[in-house]
Amino acid sequence: MAVIDVAGFVADLKGHAEDHGFHVHDERHFVETYSLRQLWEVDLHPEEACSGPIDLHLSLEVDPRTMLSFEDEVIKQDDPDADPPTDYSFPLLFTWTLPPLPHPPDLLVLATDLAGVGGMALPVEVSAIDSFHSVTDAPERSLSLVSRLSVDLADVYIPNEKRFCDTLDRCRDVSLFLLEHAEHWLDEN
Repeated sequence: MAVIDVAGFVADLKGHAEDHGFHVHDERHFVETYSLRQLWEVDLHPEEACSGPIDLHLSLEVDPRTMLSFEDEVIKQDDPDADPPTDYSFPLLFTWTLPPLPHPPDLLVLATDLAGVGGMALPVEVSAIDSFHSVTDAPERSLSLVSRLSVDLADVYIPNEKRFCDTLDRCRDVSLFLLEHAEHWLDEN
């Protein structure tokens, strides 16, 4: 029997996201048969963005070696009330995507603005892809924003709902910031 319940953690995280004003639209769970690596993906967005154009994608990558090492350390503990080890983690990514933008923002200005919105709790990387449908067409720029965090397995072992409150609030703030500015970036005129 597993010491930690990753599926329960993801379900709790989805419910917690809904409590912070997000709509959850889809969930996927992938298991790589050779290595038993797992990937949990959840598609969500703030309530205000039901009609688009912002998509938020949450993904949690589960490395079986890390999980088994953590479980071994928990089982080795003599005291059942001892604090679980804290040096084991899974990567948690929040990825925002926008459609091609006729009037894309300056990436440096956007990154600076988002640093103020996300703060230290949610560092956001900003990147863009220019696509050319044909050689003579103007480029179409799409934005992608990623925040990479670590989920301590101690928080999965002993659920701490408050642990992700600030993160989800910052995700919502970033989403609403993008939603507010996307109208100008998408304006065809």
